[in-house]
Amino acid sequence: MNPRVVSVSLSNTHHFSKSTVAHITLLAGLGVQGDSHSGVTVQHRSRVVQDPTQPNLRQVHFIHAELFDELTTKGFTVGAGQLGENITTAGIDLLALPVDAELHLGTSAIVKITGLRNPCAQLDNFQPGLTVAVLDRGADGALIRKAGIMGVVLAGGSVSVGDAIRVVLPLGPQRALERV
Repeated sequence: MNPRVVSVSLSNTHHFSKSTVAHITLLAGLGVQGDSHSGVTVQHRSRVVQDPTQPNLRQVHFIHAELFDELTTKGFTVGAGQLGENITTAGIDLLALPVDAELHLGTSAIVKITGLRNPCAQLDNFQPGLTVAVLDRGADGALIRKAGIMGVVLAGGSVSVGDAIRVVLPLGPQRALERV
């Protein structure tokens, strides 16, 4: 399957879920135009409390649509934007990407991947038990976080439903994603 965008979402307020829209505009160094998490410095409220001057490594949130199918088998009903993601993808194993991989979206937007989203209690506020449902254990016992990945915008542009996604892996040794 060709990697593609299946939904785009944003919210200009700090609500857990985001509204799906026809397209979003990514702004280099900032994030999604009009989204509450856009900015050079961290915008997530819990991170602002810790240190409002830290760089915003969570400008754009991606989730793979395949996660929604998995959650359905576990009794949950989750749709695009409801877990707070900006871009819902299909046909790409987001969790297997390394740090600094680039996602080229549409004709001009580029997002550099910074790390994993760390599932939080807000998931359980949305649907009880959801936090545990997006966590797993690998064969080695290591914790697997499935709630999506985060990135920063290197090149701006419009991103729409149906846009192709091209992955460019970083040169040299690759580092596995960790929570950011």
